[in-house]
Amino acid sequence: MGLLKEVLLLPAAPIRGTAWVLEQVVAEAERQYYDPAVIHRELARLVAAYEAGEMDAAEFDRREDELLARLENAARAGRAGQAGGGWGAGP
Repeated sequence: MGLLKEVLLLPAAPIRGTAWVLEQVVAEAERQYYDPAVIHRELARLVAAYEAGEMDAAEFDRREDELLARLENAARAGRAGQAGGGWGAGP
């Protein structure tokens, strides 16, 4: 039955491969989005931009709150220990 199943599903192989690639891209994007090191760099850039007068206090506060929420979500989800991970296993 296994061989028959593989033969019947062969036309769907490109779709399954594409879905796997998309899953890997999403996983990597999420890893980078919640990476504490990335968030800290963005906070540092935000502070520098504010101190250089490139934004007002309201914009700074809004963006800082967003970054701090991301950092909190990363810590809550246990992603803080996963920074610097790789692509993981194949399909």
